[in-house]
Amino acid sequence: MKQLLVSAFSFLLILSGYSQPYITSCDNSKTRQLTMDEAMLKARTTLAPANLAQLQFYGTTNDYVYLKDGVWMRGNNKTSADTAFLSLEQLNSQLSAASLSAVKTMPPIRFRPDGWLLTHNGNKLLLDPVTRRFKKLLTKELADKENAEESKAGFVAYLDNHNLYVTHISNPDDHGYLSNDKPVQVTKDGSKDIVYASSVHRDEFGISKGTFWSNEGSRLAFYRMDQSMVTDYPIIDWTAQPARADLIKYPMAGDKSHHVTVGVFDAVTSKTTWLQTGLPAEQYLTNIAWSPDDKFIFIAVVNREQNHMWLNQYDVASGAFVKTLFEQTDDKYTEPLVPMQFLKNNPAQFLWQSNRDGWNHLYLYDINGQLVKQVTTGKWEVLDVKGFDAKGENLFFTSTIISPVDKTLCMVNMKTGIVTIINNVPGVHTTQLSADGSAVLDVFSTVSNPRTVQLITIGSSGKSKKTMKPAMTAKTLLQATNPLSDYTGVQLSVFTIKNKNGDSLFCRVYKPCNGVSDMQYPVIVYWYGGPHAQMILNNWNGGAGDYWFRYMAQRGYAVFTLDTRGSDNRGKAFEQSIHRMHGKAQMEDLESAIEYLGAQPWADTKRMGLFGWSYGGFMTTDFVLNHPGVFKAAVAGGPVMDWKYYEIMYGERYMDTPQENPDGYTATNLLKQAAKLKDKLLLIHGLQDPVVVQQHSVMFVKACVDAGVQVDYMIYPGHEHNVGGKDRAHLYQKVTDYFNQHVK
Repeated sequence: MKQLLVSAFSFLLILSGYSQPYITSCDNSKTRQLTMDEAMLKARTTLAPANLAQLQFYGTTNDYVYLKDGVWMRGNNKTSADTAFLSLEQLNSQLSAASLSAVKTMPPIRFRPDGWLLTHNGNKLLLDPVTRRFKKLLTKELADKENAEESKAGFVAYLDNHNLYVTHISNPDDHGYLSNDKPVQVTKDGSKDIVYASSVHRDEFGISKGTFWSNEGSRLAFYRMDQSMVTDYPIIDWTAQPARADLIKYPMAGDKSHHVTVGVFDAVTSKTTWLQTGLPAEQYLTNIAWSPDDKFIFIAVVNREQNHMWLNQYDVASGAFVKTLFEQTDDKYTEPLVPMQFLKNNPAQFLWQSNRDGWNHLYLYDINGQLVKQVTTGKWEVLDVKGFDAKGENLFFTSTIISPVDKTLCMVNMKTGIVTIINNVPGVHTTQLSADGSAVLDVFSTVSNPRTVQLITIGSSGKSKKTMKPAMTAKTLLQATNPLSDYTGVQLSVFTIKNKNGDSLFCRVYKPCNGVSDMQYPVIVYWYGGPHAQMILNNWNGGAGDYWFRYMAQRGYAVFTLDTRGSDNRGKAFEQSIHRMHGKAQMEDLESAIEYLGAQPWADTKRMGLFGWSYGGFMTTDFVLNHPGVFKAAVAGGPVMDWKYYEIMYGERYMDTPQENPDGYTATNLLKQAAKLKDKLLLIHGLQDPVVVQQHSVMFVKACVDAGVQVDYMIYPGHEHNVGGKDRAHLYQKVTDYFNQHVK
């Protein structure tokens, strides 16, 4: 495999078999320590590494643009210095010529091939800088509506009082299909129980919205969810006088689930057709995709047991079921997350993502559902498809091809299957592809490099058809300096240990920089361990979103994190090890980590604390109940305490139903184990949590009271599953105080 190595300076070696560590140098020359507000509230603002604001390609060109000090700058791979091309004065001149009022500050702009996309006085506009005319895509009135989404043809779908409406925005050159451009009320029975045009199935299976415009833009596919059979669940609004119960629909494992169907509204004829998705009603309709000619809709239908998927085709005009392209089964669970993606220049073929061989990879199918070939292969995961080059010959995607903690942009030739790494510098790469695929904006970091921004230009392939090696050049646009250079340093390491099965587990540790080689530190262990999450990455701050770990290390703690079995991007077997028995594999992995810590001269394993949130809150509580005395104190935030009180979609995927898996549910019911609590335990819960409902922690407190054991409890009114905003600093001060009191 031929690869391009692009580097602004010397980087650490690529992990070979996940054995070589990523580690930062230790500088103890500074004495300034982070405050809690700085650690929690400024990590993504004033203390974040420098970046190029709103960096993007300009239209269909390979020129890049970004905003600097209120002025848009522009450059390319041939210019040594970027030049200003759009000031506020120049933008206001354009707006004036288009008969629009001036703006006081530079708004965000997306420089699309068909014009400049911006919001002006609440209206979403597309401004043509050549003709100096504009087109309204979304008016302020419509933008304020729930779930508003515009189409390519000028139609807008939105929700109002639970019902779906579609209207057309008139522009001087448009001829709207709807009479007088008045909204058409598509549905009339919308309510709290009958939900339209919204995300369904509790946002599982990659679902994040409920409307899907056709490619041409005059037809709208939308979800209808009947949840009248789902029991109401009270979320208490404590700000009301008296307090009020806001009822949500929360389908718990083993109970009745909602029923979902898909409608298609034709904005030309104002008629709605319902797809004949059939029975049983309790099934999951996921990954909706339109055919390139807009004649068909494809849906990945998953049974409630989540072990069988049918990729079905439906006729848009009649709603009739056409055929099943292919099926996919799994003895544990199958979870389609990405809709089919048609080839750029071949509407008769599409890509499908699947982990059927044990790793998430790309498969090429024809429109009849026949497998043409597996496009990518290897013991690594495809993460995200970015797009094709101009001819559709090469496909770009990000992957874990270097290691699970590195996110790397790759290119695969659709004919030869040869994979080329675009930039094999280890780290987490966030990339944008130019319109023709011949240039990439690459923003990446490592544990020791705050941020590098590069423009990579990809030339034509070389003469050798065996290697298809493309010529590439790189231009560094930004090299960020350490935003924490004025603060006391900490040493950050990312490395692996082995569990009892021989699996490599990624770990991260923050240690103080005090120059004392034989110092022992109290240890805080932070973990999660559940699916669709990865705590540790080879990027700035090691994958942590804030600086609390550094804050604690500056104050004499070692903070240790590991990604146990069950976590993301390590292949199907690694994740599915938790099936039907949450916690068992993860407990074993934490035991391996504790053995590792016990052998480290810097770790004081007689003074340790354990901390986890959500799934990690369940894991934390489970561990201290069943391994008393290992940790002096633990903090469990938003914890699941009994999986039969968790939602159907996620819960039944990993645990099956309580009726099918009674032993698994009994073993993971922490309410029945409360009497075993010997260690200090602080529970934290947001009072408005609609994900892990507060009933979990309240019932555990009740179980502790009944058993005569002590437990500490903290609530956050007004917050849901996560505590955000300024209160996040309060939360972490509470956690810090608890560990200072009972561990340090």
